[in-house]
Amino acid sequence: MIPLVDLQAQYATIKKEVDSAVMKVLASGQFALGSEVTNFEEEFASFCGARHGVAVNSGTSALHLALLAAGVGPGDEVITVPFTFVATVAAIRYTGATPVFVDISPGTHTMDVSRVAKAITTRTRAVIPVHLYGQPADLDPLCTLAKRYEISVIEDASQAHGAEYRGTRVGSLGEFGCFSFYPGKNLGAYGEGGLVVTSDSNHAKTIRSLRSWAEEPRYHHQRSGFNYRMDNLQGAILRVKLRHLPAWTEARRDIALSYDQVLADIPVTVPTGLPYTKHVYHQYVIETPHRDLLHAILKQHGIQTGLYYPVPLHLQPCYAELGGQVGDYPNAETAAQTNLALPVYPELPENVPKIIAETIQPCLSDLAE
Repeated sequence: MIPLVDLQAQYATIKKEVDSAVMKVLASGQFALGSEVTNFEEEFASFCGARHGVAVNSGTSALHLALLAAGVGPGDEVITVPFTFVATVAAIRYTGATPVFVDISPGTHTMDVSRVAKAITTRTRAVIPVHLYGQPADLDPLCTLAKRYEISVIEDASQAHGAEYRGTRVGSLGEFGCFSFYPGKNLGAYGEGGLVVTSDSNHAKTIRSLRSWAEEPRYHHQRSGFNYRMDNLQGAILRVKLRHLPAWTEARRDIALSYDQVLADIPVTVPTGLPYTKHVYHQYVIETPHRDLLHAILKQHGIQTGLYYPVPLHLQPCYAELGGQVGDYPNAETAAQTNLALPVYPELPENVPKIIAETIQPCLSDLAE
């Protein structure tokens, strides 16, 4: 079996470091927040090039609190894409605001920024570009547009730890950057976790308050808050893993290059990105109209693949009230039907891309006859 991701293989390479960090926390008796979380906040903010980091219990919570800190609430609109994990839109709904979709670009699977201006109304309060699969969205024109209309840019960088846009790491380019540390992410906790980075001190203060019941001081609540704290064990584990992230990122990029080479003569579309970005390949996603067939054949050969995201959000039943119809966002709908994620993780054996290419090629050759 070749898994889509192998967390056990990764743990084996850092076991001593992780075990030591966990035992230190257990001995300390600090479990909800704590010094390891504080240190991780500082280290990860510095890694991103931002002044502040506020750790929370999930990427969804990070998005939710960033939206609230940006002043988003009932009656407002937030622009995002329909081709993303559901949490992006769920967080908007949590605030009482309305999601407004724009289509993705077919090459990058990120927001088609040229469509954003037409989506802005007097009710627009923020825009959430999603750095999908580890590929940064085109941020410069988006940030310029947001400044003109005085709306916040909240980067959904949940899949893009360490990705770069024009030499700057994502998360620090918008007003807020939101990250998930779900276990399968490029930087994953051993449980749930998330974080908001920002260079605005007032935003950081607001988010820090909201994540822990908005106690100012303790047992005094001037506004409603949430139980969104990160636990100290996750902070300690993430500190260990952050030290390895640059090397893991380069390993992912090397694997992606191998895939590019072995798939070059096979009729599938390999990932493409903007020339001034650094893709970190949270997923290595090919496109083919025969996606479901390849998914089934690779499964028969013991190779796991991923289907991201087979139903775009404007067509999900839970968002039917938004009025989405088939054909509204054709690029997102095409991606939903053609995207197939191949195994990519730093410990992947180097012969796997070749094995997968050799498994795919006969199938597609037969279809072409």
